[in-house]
Amino acid sequence: MHKRFVAIWFRHLTTDWLALKRPALQHLPFVFAAKDHSRLIIMAANRLAEAQGVFPGMAAADAKAIIPDLQVIDDIPGQAAKLLKALGEWCIRYTPIIAVDLPDGLILDVSGCTQLWGGEQAYLQDIVKRLRSKGYDVRAAMADTIGAAWAIARFGRVTPVIESGGQATALLPLPPAALRLQPAVVQRLQKLGLYQVSSFISMPRSVLRRRFGEDLLLKLSQALGREEEIIQPLVLIEPYHERLPCLEPISTAAGISIAIQRLLENLCKRLMEEGKGLRTAILKCYRVDGRIEQAEIGTNRATCNVHHLFRLFELKIAAIEPALGIELFTLEAPKVEAVSPLQEALWAGKPGLDDLGVAELLDRLAGKVGADAIHRYLPDEHYWPERSIKAAASIREKPAIPWRSDRPRPVRLLARPEPVEVTAPIPDYPPMLFIYKGKRHAVKKADGPERIEREWWLEEGDHRDYYNVEDEEGQRYWLFRSGHYEGEQGNKWFLHGFFA
Repeated sequence: MHKRFVAIWFRHLTTDWLALKRPALQHLPFVFAAKDHSRLIIMAANRLAEAQGVFPGMAAADAKAIIPDLQVIDDIPGQAAKLLKALGEWCIRYTPIIAVDLPDGLILDVSGCTQLWGGEQAYLQDIVKRLRSKGYDVRAAMADTIGAAWAIARFGRVTPVIESGGQATALLPLPPAALRLQPAVVQRLQKLGLYQVSSFISMPRSVLRRRFGEDLLLKLSQALGREEEIIQPLVLIEPYHERLPCLEPISTAAGISIAIQRLLENLCKRLMEEGKGLRTAILKCYRVDGRIEQAEIGTNRATCNVHHLFRLFELKIAAIEPALGIELFTLEAPKVEAVSPLQEALWAGKPGLDDLGVAELLDRLAGKVGADAIHRYLPDEHYWPERSIKAAASIREKPAIPWRSDRPRPVRLLARPEPVEVTAPIPDYPPMLFIYKGKRHAVKKADGPERIEREWWLEEGDHRDYYNVEDEEGQRYWLFRSGHYEGEQGNKWFLHGFFA
C-alpha cells in the first residue's frame, strides 16, 4: 500500500488550551514564561500577543515593555506533551497510527484511511475543521512523506494536499527550516545565501555533507522519500484489531449491533485462517463528543464462533450510551490462543467440560452475573475437608488427583462449619435430632461415624467424627462431633455440608 502521512501543527497549543480553560483570557494578550537563571523567558505566546510582536524566546521584561497589560503566566512543564497525547488519542477516529511530534504537532499515518471521507481533501478538511471547532489554531498537510507533510503544514502557501510523488516540487520554494534542521545549520545556509530548498537541493551530496553535516542529507532524503522515516505510534495496535468508521454517527442499539456483527465477522475470519480463537475481546465506541464507551467479554476457551461472541456482546449493548452518536468502532482481541478443530463423533458421548455447548453456556452466564460468580473446584491432596478442594484456574485445568469416591462427600461444603444443637445417644451413635438456624430437624436415617484426623504437620486440634444424616423432609446433611465423647460435659457439634 502506498504510504500517505498527515502532519498537524498546533500553532498556539498551550495558550489555546488555557484560553479554553479560562475563557476570560480569550480576548487578552498573555504568555507562558519560565525562569532561565535570573530572567523570565517566554515559552509560548497566544495569537494576540504574537500579533503585537511578542514571541517565544523573548525576555518577559521586554515583552512587558511592548505590551504593558500583558498577562504573564507560569509555564507548566510537560503540559504540551500531555495535551498532544490527549489530542492524538482523540484523532484515533481518523487512523490507528498516530505519533506525537513535540513540541507542537502530531503525525498521522493515513494510508488507506481517506476513502470513507470522500477523498484526501475532504479527509484533511474534516480534521482541521473539527480541531478548530474545539478551539485550537491548527494547520495540517498531507504528503507521501512525513518530512514533506511537516514542511507544508508549517511553511506551505498553496495547497495542503500534495499529490503522490509531488513532494520534491512542493519543497523547492520553502526555506531550509522546513527540513527540520538545527538552527545552527539554518543560519549557516542563510549566510551563504541559500534561502530556499531549491538553492541547494541539486548540489552534490559530498559538498552538502562537508559543509553542513550528515543531518541535512538525512532530513532531505526523508522528505523526498529516498529514506524511510519510522514513527513511534502513540497507541500500540493489538495484533488482532479491527476498525469500523461510520459515514454517519450511530445512535441506536440496532446500529451498534450491526457494527459489532461486522467487526466480529472480520476478526473471526482472520483468526480462523490462522487457527486461533479469542479469549478476551474489547469493543471501543468513539463518540462524537470525544468520549469512549467500552465493553469487554471473555470466554472460557478459545473460540472464533461469531454467533456465540455476538451473543456475549449483545448483553453489553444496553450499557453503551451513544449520546449524540458513535463515529468509530474498534474491536481488539488482546488474548488469543490456538484452537484445534473439533473431531466429529460417530455416536453421542459424555464430553463434560470438553463440550463446546457447556463452555458457551458458562460464557453467557459470566456475561450476565459476572465471571467472579462462577466457580469450579478440583480435588486437592489434603485429608482435612476444608483443604481437600481448591479453586480451578480455568475450565481447562485438569485435576492432579482423582476425586475421592470411597466415601460420600457433600455437593456443597460450607467455607466454615456452623455450630448446631444436637441430641445424640452415647457414645458413637448418630444424632437423633439437631437444630440449625432455629429449625428442628428430626433424623430418620444416618450413617457413620467417619473419623477424620487433623493434619498434625499443619496445625494442632481435635479430630472429627462425621455423620451423614437425612431428616424427615428427605434433606441430607453432613454433621460432625469435634473431639472425643465427653459424657455429661457435652460435645461441640457442627454442620459442614449439604448433599444433593
